[in-house]
Amino acid sequence: MIVKHLDDILGTAADVDAPGWTSRRLIYKDDGMGYSVNDTLIKQGAELEMEYRNHLETVYCIEGAGDITDVATGQTHDIRVGTLYALNQHDRHILRANKGTHMRMVCVFNPPLTGREVHDATGAYAVAE
Repeated sequence: MIVKHLDDILGTAADVDAPGWTSRRLIYKDDGMGYSVNDTLIKQGAELEMEYRNHLETVYCIEGAGDITDVATGQTHDIRVGTLYALNQHDRHILRANKGTHMRMVCVFNPPLTGREVHDATGAYAVAE
């Protein structure tokens, strides 16, 4: 059984801070679960263009508000507490947190992250060896 608390992650190598976001990696590849789980903050006013070419991601908003735009279609969806979205086609997207608030998201990745990834120039994470 794996039991962790966010307090155990903060300030460690699994607490990854980057421009526009901070991701606290709770479950990652070395845990052997076949997926990873992150507690991620999208910083207020952030606008992030991403495309997870190597991963599928499901995201559930537990705090804050913003929106997501599907780059291929131009369709924008509001995000608020209780919204879930799944990038089931490796969708290129633009994620925005409202200017007055951050968004806190629970993110599940398959295949699992190693715990230290940051986005490359295309907005993707590399696949762990």
